[in-house]
Amino acid sequence: MIEIDDAVEWRATRAWVEGALGSGERVVGAARLVGGWSSVMRRLRVVGADGERELVLRSFVKPFYLRHAEGLLGREAAILGLLAGSGIPVAECLAVDALGEYCDHPSLLMSLLPGEIRLGDEGVGERIGLLARQLVAVHGVVVGERDEPGSRARPREYQAWTAAERVRVPEGTGRPELWRRAIELIRREPPSYRGCFLHRDFHPGNVLFAGKGADTRVAGVVDWVETSWGPADLDVAHCSTALALLHGPEVGVSFAAAYVAAGGRLAEDPAERRYWRLLDALAFAPDAEKVAVPWRTAGRTDLPAEVTGGRLEAYLDAVLRMG
Repeated sequence: MIEIDDAVEWRATRAWVEGALGSGERVVGAARLVGGWSSVMRRLRVVGADGERELVLRSFVKPFYLRHAEGLLGREAAILGLLAGSGIPVAECLAVDALGEYCDHPSLLMSLLPGEIRLGDEGVGERIGLLARQLVAVHGVVVGERDEPGSRARPREYQAWTAAERVRVPEGTGRPELWRRAIELIRREPPSYRGCFLHRDFHPGNVLFAGKGADTRVAGVVDWVETSWGPADLDVAHCSTALALLHGPEVGVSFAAAYVAAGGRLAEDPAERRYWRLLDALAFAPDAEKVAVPWRTAGRTDLPAEVTGGRLEAYLDAVLRMG
């Protein structure tokens, strides 16, 4: 029996999925996955003559993402194809309806990766090393020039997610000067950089882990809709901010060193490294509530807005103290 999501009907989408399946296969179960914010994610159970398998369906339903679905889902489908066989653990894209021509909402069907997201404090030290090594591997993906034809072409240039004039300072902060100083430090032209292949939204909520203790490993990296070309510092900064919000500012600060220890290269100038970290962290202002909602849904109920807001401010302070 199909579990129909009360909030988002998907009858046409289900028919489209079954049209993309192998002969005789049909969807016999569907369950919502937790942890996502930008899209509705479903885990589908499919049966056919060759047995049973599970797939994942991503559907954009929010107005903002509906407007940009063609570019986002088209990009993800292309990137999953590009990364096939690269050694990066990604899903296989099975079908995409980026315009929502056949589905109730723009959707992408892909294989199910093993593993699970792990957002708890236990084992975070070990996972930081794994995250760092995985991100170094992502940045090592070799692609051609942007205008070269073929599936290995360079992705689009990165887009900044905030700017000095767009940052909202938290109304209840007791440290407005700290925020103003951070904002002024990104009021400049971006530093020059050595470009590389970026995930662009790399953080613990988009990495799947399997195994326990010393056998823990990265089993999958998901959510490639924002993949870009840009400075490695930007991906490192984004993961650092997320770690600071999840586990505290000192954990966020530690990620850059783990990345370098894993073989990654960051900007040589400390001021440039600081710029990228501030640019990312300030995009979460004023309260980091957007990212905390799916984390709470995934089990981190200890992260109310006042906690993540306080950690964001403390992390900004730590970055500013780095010089």
